[in-house]
Amino acid sequence: MASVIVVGAGIVGAAVARALAHEGHAVTVVERGASAGGTSASGEGNILVSDKALGPELDLALRSTELWRALEAELRAELPRDAPSIEFEPKGGVVVATTDDGARSLLAFAARQRTAGVVARELGPDEAHAAEPHLTDAVVAAVHYPGDAQVQPAIATEALLASARLAGARVLARAEVLAAAPGDGRIAGVVTSRGTLRADHVVVAAGPWSAAVAERLGSSLAVLPRRGVVLVTTRMPRTVRHKVYDADYVGAVESGAAGLQFSGVVESTASGTVLIGSSREQRGFDARLPTEVLRGLARRALALFPCLADAAVMRAYGGFRPYAPDHLPVIGEDARVPGLWFATGHEGAGIGLSLGPAELVADLLAGRPPSLDPAAFSPARAGLRTAERAA
Repeated sequence: MASVIVVGAGIVGAAVARALAHEGHAVTVVERGASAGGTSASGEGNILVSDKALGPELDLALRSTELWRALEAELRAELPRDAPSIEFEPKGGVVVATTDDGARSLLAFAARQRTAGVVARELGPDEAHAAEPHLTDAVVAAVHYPGDAQVQPAIATEALLASARLAGARVLARAEVLAAAPGDGRIAGVVTSRGTLRADHVVVAAGPWSAAVAERLGSSLAVLPRRGVVLVTTRMPRTVRHKVYDADYVGAVESGAAGLQFSGVVESTASGTVLIGSSREQRGFDARLPTEVLRGLARRALALFPCLADAAVMRAYGGFRPYAPDHLPVIGEDARVPGLWFATGHEGAGIGLSLGPAELVADLLAGRPPSLDPAAFSPARAGLRTAERAA
């Protein structure tokens, strides 16, 4: 077995640490702040297949969803009985179109997904209102995705780390990675603000900060921060039964535009609040919450659920998502620095996709045939290298 340092204690890093520790590797997680304190604390907890186009990311999402459905029982068996629930809720998703053009695009998208095994059931306006009684009367078409789910991301991250610790992993918080530990032609660990740590492998799972970590470790990575904001209402009677979003969401996810984009995304949580998204914008690490973003989110939510006009918003929060220019996660070993690995670039899908990359890293590090073709996610893929050269 090998010694492995995982840089980043968000949900992807936690999932990687758990997968490797359960295989007997000596794992140390290094986090510059607190666990689950970055991107993983500022998301909605989505586990989605409904927004993934045909291709490698959809394949990864389908596999990750399988793993999530098994994880809840695994954690219940591993962790103490008083451990908080990860609030895994397989409530499904409903995607809504309110124009004829939007309906055509939505139904064609769902038809393509079905060829990959996705369960996507078309709903007419009456069926959509039966599924979501408070939905706007402007519905032209909708698609129900029973495979969509939700989890409480911060709790899930801590649960994965707790599971990793039980398997022997250790977590070193408030330790910033400064440089690579010198080795004989390969990385030999990391130099941190709390000392040097030696290891056979280093996995960078630092979310939108992964590019900065990669540079310190002697490599480069075209992963950028993409800002997103969420509104949270006060507790209210359950108004939204599924994760509901408008058909523009898929286009926003796939877009590479740097400017501000909105799509309506509305869902309830187990605690009784309603989460309202979503926005996307490339603005570096600027953490301000402009009023234009808050207003835009509210407008899109009301277009889906007019009944929310009287809902009280108790807070808003934003987060930085790790965005790769070709819209695919970066998973695998760096071709230029042996022993350096990446598990990042998932943008807003990191919660849902986290378990698949963890399995993939564990398979590749062990030399096993992986369940998915890793080539599309390789750090050496052409789309990523082209973006690095242009940066």
